[in-house]
Order: sequence, then C-alpha cells, then structure tokens
Amino acid sequence: MIQKKFLIVAIAVLFVINITACKKENTIKPNIIFILADDLGYGDISCFNENSKVETPFIDKLASEGVIFTDAHTSSAVCTPTRYGILTGRYNWRSTLKNGVLGGYSKALIPQERTTIAGFLKENGYKTAGFGKWHLGWDWASPDSGDGGMDNIKDPSAATFDASSYKVDFSKKVKNGPATLGFDYFYGFCGSLDMAPYVWIENDMPTMIPTKETVNKGSQTWWRKGPTSDDFVHEQVLPDITKKTVKFINENANGDKPFFIYMPLPAPHTPILPTKEFQGKSGLDNPYGDFVIMVDWVVGQVKQALIEQGIAENTILIFTSDNGCSPQADFSQLETKGHDPSYVFRGHKADIYEGGHRVPYVVSWPAKVKPGVTDQLLCTTDLFATVAEIVGADFSDNVAEDSYSFLPALKLKSNSVVRESIVHHSINGSFAYRKGDWKAIF
Repeated sequence: MIQKKFLIVAIAVLFVINITACKKENTIKPNIIFILADDLGYGDISCFNENSKVETPFIDKLASEGVIFTDAHTSSAVCTPTRYGILTGRYNWRSTLKNGVLGGYSKALIPQERTTIAGFLKENGYKTAGFGKWHLGWDWASPDSGDGGMDNIKDPSAATFDASSYKVDFSKKVKNGPATLGFDYFYGFCGSLDMAPYVWIENDMPTMIPTKETVNKGSQTWWRKGPTSDDFVHEQVLPDITKKTVKFINENANGDKPFFIYMPLPAPHTPILPTKEFQGKSGLDNPYGDFVIMVDWVVGQVKQALIEQGIAENTILIFTSDNGCSPQADFSQLETKGHDPSYVFRGHKADIYEGGHRVPYVVSWPAKVKPGVTDQLLCTTDLFATVAEIVGADFSDNVAEDSYSFLPALKLKSNSVVRESIVHHSINGSFAYRKGDWKAIF
C-alpha cells in the first residue's frame, strides 16, 4: 500500500515537472540571426529565379524550410541607408544622409540617443553581436583633434577621395561605434571592402596598426588605395567573418541568454574575390557568379553550426540583401550566359526602379514557422517591430517609426497592422511610393 502511494506521488511529481519543462520550453526566446548580403540581386538566388544560372543550394534549403517573401524591399537602393533602416527601424531619409553613402572615414551616422535593434534586444535579455561590414560611420581617433573626431575630412563619401590627408591614430579606440549602439561584441571593418582604411575593428579597437598601403586596380577586383594592416587580407575577409560568427554560435549556443547576430557580409560587392575553391564554380566565366556561390556557402556554414549545437529549431535565421545587384557584376556578360541578377525587374543597385531595391528575403524558424511563400509587402525596416513582437516587448512612438511586424505573413499570432505601402529611396535622393500594384516615381 505504501509502495502504491509512493508510486502515485512519484508519477504526480514527474507530471508536474514535465508540464513545467514544457511551459519553460514554450517561453524560451529564440536566437535571432540576420545575414545581410551586399549587392546581391533578386535573380541571383535560384529559389527566387527559375532561370537563374547560379546554384544556391544552402539558401534554397533554408527557403524550403521557411517562408519566401517575393515582394520584399530595402529602404534604399544603396548600402549605408539600408543598414541604417535595418538597425533603427526607420526610413533612411529621416537621417542626416539624404543621398549617397558614407566612406571609410565618415563620422557616425546613428546618434547615440537613437535606439537600435541591438540595443533594444540587449535590454530584453539578449546577448548581441555583429560581424562584418559596418558602413554606418564611426569616429576615428585623430591626433589633431584629440577627441576621436575627423574634422579635416571634407567629403569622405566621394569615390576618388585622397586618403593620404586623413590622419588617424590607429592605436586608440573609435568612438560612437557598434559597442556604443547596443552590440556586446563586434568584429568588422568600417566601410565597403573597397573603402580604406583596411583595418579590423574588434569592440571598437583596431586589432593592428596598419603599416602599409594597398590598392587593386582590377576591373572587378578593385579597391581604393589606403592604409592596410597585416591581418587584413581582402580575399580572406568573408571566410574570416564566417569563422568568427560560427565561433560565437558555438560559444553561446547553450548560454544563459539567447543571442542576436547581425552579419552584414561584404559580398558579392566589389572587390569580387571568391577564394580558390570557389573560382570557376558558377560556370559563368565571371567571378561574380562564383562570389554568389561563396555567399551561399556562408549561409550553409551558419546553419550547420546551429544544427551541430542543437539550436537550429529555435533560431530565427533571416537572409536578404542590402539592395539590388551592382553593374560591377557586368550584366552584359552575364546576359550572354542567360543570367539576369535583377530577374524580370528593371534597373539595378542605386536605381529607384525595382531592380534597385527588390531583394530576396527568407525567414526560417523551424520551431514555429511552417514553410511557405508570401507576397506580403515587406521593407527591411520591418525587422525591428517583428522581433519586438516575438519577444513580447514594446517600444515608444519615437522608436522604429517605420517598422511593421511581418508575423502575420509567417502565419503567427499578431496584433500588428499589416504593411500596405512603402516609400522607396535611391542613391541620388529620388523618392517613389508603392501601394498595391501601383508605384509612383517622383
């Protein structure tokens, strides 16, 4: 009789423990990884373009497990502004940058008082990290000003600026960088891979003082002349970023906090530098196609790390591009091979036309989201409101003003208003307004 009572009590205890564990599992916040390709066209991904001559199996696999957004757009048709929109949830034209992009020596674009998605998630229990191309400016230390300023720069965004006149003290930390905008850890570089200085920054500190200058004048492999540190090898930047990201995943997979990774890649932007094992793999006789395949490999490496750590199910993995494909890819040559990076859309990077800002967008969350395809209108500013709704946290009216949650498109419970329109922006400051099937270009 005593044994029977003990058995009943034991079963009851196990039942309570199981219920508690299930409730805990259902309330665990997901990890979030946002991979941002650089100058990748809508038509470069084979699951978005039935006529694509570039095979992207890892991205295709991610798409088959998640949701494909066929009507996704960047807030701008060029790099810097789109990144501003992603991190702040605001249209880029609300910033002080009304056209063009920043350079490698530009001052910080995002004010310290502006809430970023990294800072928001950090406040809500996340460990945050960034790996790759920042391109939002930071304040290099200057021996002239002594306050981290670069007051002698006249036009750091100019394509032909003379870097020799820019004095930087690389032995000191940069100011107003990622570490002051919500990132617990950051490893990356200042501008595009073709913008000097070529120096790694880890937690706002240069990893090495540059002792040489490099330049490359190749047609698709070019980069501007500028200071280069010994540990910065252009051809190895994409693999280096990937290794750092995978290492962070491995070290934080079973930590006491969920993590947010912002991974802005430097590829397939110029310089177009696929490593030896990817050269010639696309069969397009064009290194651009090979570089796209290498970007696909990066996605595969990240996903494999999640699987090996046993956290793939409850990790939201998003892949997209910062704008359309650049003419540097050589559209005319690719056309001879039957490949169009812009798919059926007019234009390319920098344009106000669709080819400038319509991008591939894939969202995978195996634990919650069923595979599918949606034509829901989406802007890259929408990441902020979406993750806020996922973690169940509110933000004030002067934060992420242009962000709409896309949870309804994932067929998840949502109280958010669905996006019905977008304001587009191009490199020269032109505007367009899209609603439904209509788009007005001004």
